[in-house]
Amino acid sequence: MMVKQSKRRRVVQAAIPGAVLVGLLAVPGLAQARGATSVPPASGSGLAQRCPLMAGMRFAPADGGRPVQIMAAQVVPPSAAGQGAQGEAQPALPAYCKVSGVIDPRKGADGRAYGIRFEVNLPLAWNGRFLLQGGGGLNGSVRPAVGGAAAGAVPALARGFAVASHDSGHQGAVFDASFRTDQRATLDFAQAAVPAVAQLGKAIATRFYGRAPAHSYMAGCSTGGRETMLAMERYPALFDGLVIGAPAMRTGFSNLGTTYAKVMFNQAAPRDGQGLPLPDKAFSAADRQTIRAGLLAQCDGLDGRVDGMIMAVAQCHFRPAALQCHADKQDGCLSAPQVEALDRAFAGPRDAAGRALYAPVPFDTGVVDTSAPVSGYIADGRTDILGPPNRDLTVDLDARAAAIRADWMQALTDTDGWTDLGSFLGHQGKVLFYHGVSDPWFSALDTLDYWKRAGKTNGAAWAQSSRFYMVPGMAHCQGGDAFDRFDLLGAVVDWVERGEAPAAVVATRSQGIAARPLCPWPGYARYNGGDPDRAESYSCAEAPVAGAAAAAGG
Repeated sequence: MMVKQSKRRRVVQAAIPGAVLVGLLAVPGLAQARGATSVPPASGSGLAQRCPLMAGMRFAPADGGRPVQIMAAQVVPPSAAGQGAQGEAQPALPAYCKVSGVIDPRKGADGRAYGIRFEVNLPLAWNGRFLLQGGGGLNGSVRPAVGGAAAGAVPALARGFAVASHDSGHQGAVFDASFRTDQRATLDFAQAAVPAVAQLGKAIATRFYGRAPAHSYMAGCSTGGRETMLAMERYPALFDGLVIGAPAMRTGFSNLGTTYAKVMFNQAAPRDGQGLPLPDKAFSAADRQTIRAGLLAQCDGLDGRVDGMIMAVAQCHFRPAALQCHADKQDGCLSAPQVEALDRAFAGPRDAAGRALYAPVPFDTGVVDTSAPVSGYIADGRTDILGPPNRDLTVDLDARAAAIRADWMQALTDTDGWTDLGSFLGHQGKVLFYHGVSDPWFSALDTLDYWKRAGKTNGAAWAQSSRFYMVPGMAHCQGGDAFDRFDLLGAVVDWVERGEAPAAVVATRSQGIAARPLCPWPGYARYNGGDPDRAESYSCAEAPVAGAAAAAGG
């Protein structure tokens, strides 16, 4: 099947006269009238005039009676495309009404202000859809509600979606975990903020437009991916379509996996005068080039073209042993301890009984990268946003695993276990997963394993409602030597609203015009000939589910 550029579709629904003013009930997936009056629908200038009035409106309590406070509402004029403060691309956005508020504002026992702060952006030209935007890290701030996750170059707000975002119930830096001393804030982060903001966001949209959203969606990556999994598993009636990227679905064990890998690399590193490893010297720049070159030599051409990328993920069976020096260590080959460290680290940790504690990690071009704020999976021994370098030579895996299992808030936060999705699938819900193969934080094979286990639990209904996309070369959620811009949001909308099951999705680089098809697992983009920068020069080839896939439980 040759890949064709998807046509842009817009669904603009006419306002319904005499629509009912809708309040909010704390029932997952429902927004029902409570003491409501009729509000005439409006559009264009009428909506612009209605916007500031939203600040004085009252909404029914959320999530078991927690009060809702609207703090501000204002019209934001349209903006042209440009660059942000960090040089990142900023898309053009239409005029919209920005509604800000907080659910259950309160002061915790620690004296800090808590509450689920939120933002709902309501375009004056609405397409009848609602999107809840997932968060990132440990949240702690309300990110602009534009809906950019897996939306290609045109985020949800620019398409006419009403979009909501939130801070999950606390304020702080992205990796600040101090909120966990407050029970309510921890429960909000773990699960409660998602349904509360989803229901309130829909109610705000209904109040503003005079009619309820026709369809509701959620999309996010990392923590946002976990939150989207949470909605699918625990609040199955909230959304019609979901896009889940690189979910932080079991961070206790994924962190254990990266810790184990660093210890394995430390065992291959030279030591200082105190006998401690020098992590930055475990693999030199020349060693990293050797690994990348050897990986490409073994796997690059499997997709029909030698181009420095490994598209045939399932067929790549990289053997570090092929790079081992036959004599003394020198540039261009690896020492025996380095080879052993690679084998063990990428295979993942196991307990004393031999049971896997975390998934294997796929070998991909980004594993040797040192240019990003966090290095590829082969750690470079520097202090980064995750903290100082690990210099341990041993790790008690059984003790660490026991501590993770004893952390009940971690268990409540995790979303890797529940695979019975009958209610979500029963109302024809659709879900697309994606994961960068070079992700240094969470293994793409772990997400694939969940997707496959869900398939076993739900049978044919899963095959009719879900797809999984590996993104070769992509790091965590974006970046890397990858075609990391793709529109899975549009694909899930077409599936939900038109019954068009997604196949290949055109992916481009953030810079330049080169394109590739992003293929549903276990397919991959195979080069057929012609201009290599055009997606039409490739087709989705079916790969046998072996090697990397088998390692993930296939």
